[in-house]
Amino acid sequence: MGTHRNGIGRRRFLAGSGLAAAGLLSMRGQARAGAQPPVAPGEPAARRAASVGDSHRGPCVIASGNGPNATERAFKVMSAGVDPAEAVVAGVKLVEDDPKDNSVGYGGLPNEEGVVELDASVMHGPTHKAGAVAGLRNIKNPAAVALKVLQRTDHVLLVGEGALRFARAHGFKEENLLTPESHAAWLRWREAMGADDWLNPEERDWPRPGKKTLEEFLAEEAKQSRGRDAGPIPFTWGTIHCSAVNRDGDVGSCTTTSGLSWKIPGRVGDSPIVGAGMYCENEVGAAGSTGRGESLIVNCGSFAIVQYMASGLTPTEACLATLKRIVDRTREKRLLNSKGRPNFNASVYALRKDGAYGGACIYPGGSFAVTTSDGETRVHPCAPLFEAE
Repeated sequence: MGTHRNGIGRRRFLAGSGLAAAGLLSMRGQARAGAQPPVAPGEPAARRAASVGDSHRGPCVIASGNGPNATERAFKVMSAGVDPAEAVVAGVKLVEDDPKDNSVGYGGLPNEEGVVELDASVMHGPTHKAGAVAGLRNIKNPAAVALKVLQRTDHVLLVGEGALRFARAHGFKEENLLTPESHAAWLRWREAMGADDWLNPEERDWPRPGKKTLEEFLAEEAKQSRGRDAGPIPFTWGTIHCSAVNRDGDVGSCTTTSGLSWKIPGRVGDSPIVGAGMYCENEVGAAGSTGRGESLIVNCGSFAIVQYMASGLTPTEACLATLKRIVDRTREKRLLNSKGRPNFNASVYALRKDGAYGGACIYPGGSFAVTTSDGETRVHPCAPLFEAE
């Protein structure tokens, strides 16, 4: 099986790039023998226990925790004979279309100017080809546009106006991606900034106490019809990742997002960056990420996970090892808490060519969804690198 076949070139690359640090690659022989891998200094206790996905074999679809519907759909499509790369795009479309998920597609939280900008990437294992779009406006399904880039161009990444023109040329319809909820959230965020001439409610002299404006009346009326209130100002790093492997061992991978809430216009995170937010090798498997995109970009997060799996680590071990790299390389004071650890979270997901799967996060709270060869869909907690922040 391709997961354990390493050439001397790959070994030299891993050693030279620092992936062999902290004795992590010594786990390879023990993992093959079925023994529990050792816990290096500073490593999480979670490494001592076998992961829920270690023993699974056969077709499988994995996604971030917001994707159980996506994994079900992708598995159904893939089981009908559709390529895994196309199947995962069909899966994430359900989340892109969902106005209740403010981290992806329609209803995603906008940039600081109130405009939704979407990013996505797709990779096809058998050809090792990828397609991606970034800063795409007015198109609900960026993953499907990224798939067209993969299938119909010699390029990998299209951005901004060029990506929009490409989407229009392939029949994608433009539409307003702001829902009333995401627009209201942006207004609350903008007013709360306090650095411009937008007044927040506490700064207004009108209406007087006990009175309400027409705007407030209409908001209350809408709240009653929806059954929920506006709540606090939301925030999201925003993403869904989905990877799949079929019965032939072919893999495909996709990540799609509306990105960081209230971002600087034009900001691009890890999701459309091949090797950061998503990556696959047909001989090994696939990986993806959610969380702080900048940290996943500079650490080549998804690429590192696949290389760790190629070295013999299980999917969960590979995820934990990659998160440890991110932690060790987070050095800016503004990104560290009082313990010297990252003050942000990230979750990563891995699917091996034989169907083994796993996920991990820096701090507890992350989860992932899987639809497995038995046809069941489950949501599991990610293995935390640290038990608490």
